[in-house]
Amino acid sequence: MLKYLFFVLLMIFVVRSWVVVQNLLFLGCFLFCLGISNADWTNLGLGVGMDSIGYILAMLSFWITALVVKGSQKIEETSNFSYLFLFMNIILLLSLVLTFCCMDYLFFYICFEASLIPTLVLILGWGYQPERLQAGIYMLFYTLFGSLPLLVSILYIYKVGYSLSFGLASIKVSGSLTYYIWYFCTFFAFTVKLPMFGVHLWLPKAHVEAPVAGSMVLAGVLLKLGGYGLIRVSPLFMESGKIFSWVWVSLGALGGGLISILCLRQTDMKALIAYSSVAHMGLVLCGLMVFSSWGVAGGVIVMVGHGLCSSGLFCIANMVYERVGSRSLSVSKGLMNFMPSMALWWFLLSVSNMAAPPSLNLLGEISLIISVLSWAKISCIGLILISFFSAAYTLYLFSMSQHGKLFSTLSSCCCGHVREYLVLILHWLPLNAMILKSSVLISL
Repeated sequence: MLKYLFFVLLMIFVVRSWVVVQNLLFLGCFLFCLGISNADWTNLGLGVGMDSIGYILAMLSFWITALVVKGSQKIEETSNFSYLFLFMNIILLLSLVLTFCCMDYLFFYICFEASLIPTLVLILGWGYQPERLQAGIYMLFYTLFGSLPLLVSILYIYKVGYSLSFGLASIKVSGSLTYYIWYFCTFFAFTVKLPMFGVHLWLPKAHVEAPVAGSMVLAGVLLKLGGYGLIRVSPLFMESGKIFSWVWVSLGALGGGLISILCLRQTDMKALIAYSSVAHMGLVLCGLMVFSSWGVAGGVIVMVGHGLCSSGLFCIANMVYERVGSRSLSVSKGLMNFMPSMALWWFLLSVSNMAAPPSLNLLGEISLIISVLSWAKISCIGLILISFFSAAYTLYLFSMSQHGKLFSTLSSCCCGHVREYLVLILHWLPLNAMILKSSVLISL
């Protein structure tokens, strides 16, 4: 599959056709899907391997990148450095696939951080607003601030355990102050990337200033790097995890509830969707930190479901922005009259975002709620806040954008191209079709 990505990179410069690269990415998704029966630790080579969790997230990376290229057709139409844009997306996809295929902690860290560079270039190069430089610096410094202690921690793991391979690395020292500091340094980098409440401010800023491609990749895949990293390092710190899991569950549950309430006062579409991502990832953090099979399975399911749903919402918000010229809910009112054909897709993606059946979000949230409640009954306070207000802010987004009186300066326009509807279908269909194979997802 890595050879296939290098082949796509070559096609960008040789064939120089946007449509060919789009089709090659979708073909790569299909070819990657054919190898699902071989997704285990046995296919190793040069420190690269894959288990079921890595396979699912790598598949998600392929799918979202293909949809990003399909949904960014305007860059090709305006000739805004379109081939450089394709090159950056393929480089980002390569770093993401390598991250989910790594079997070595240091190699994992390098690929984990390498994904930051093409994302930063996408925000700075194709962002809409003058504040995109500030947004890029926010993202860079938040991530580096959390990641440098992680690098020191990984090197210390090698010093203590003489190995950095997944499953072989071990830590024999426990119970000391150094061990606890080491634990927090390791986990903090992934909670920043997740992002956890308290270190989440870079995410709404980056989303608002990023182009649609940056927003779709950030919401679809990059936030999942934090959850995947937590799954990988948790076996090293089982004793500390049992002692300090209440810290992470408290921050995830109560922080997610507070962010959900904060969503109700947002006036920018992209900011509201970005803050809702923080609330959903807070619930994922709770599930991963209780160290149960239901929690890990539910966390992975919500990460996949949120990646598809949130990416679709950012895509449809960008379609509105291209026509109306504003993302403000005060300006973008009455879209049901303005773009009646698009209202159905607003509804379908919105109800999936609030975890209505038959979406993957429902299955994942049920698993997470069961695992967190079985760990501590008091956590129901945060879970109630997240569950109730996720429905509230999603209904707020849908009703404010679709109903009401049209802004006086707006006139009729195209209700949507076939390409745009295809992108929305390809977001919604897997999100609701994969529930048919829920037994495979639960048994991760």
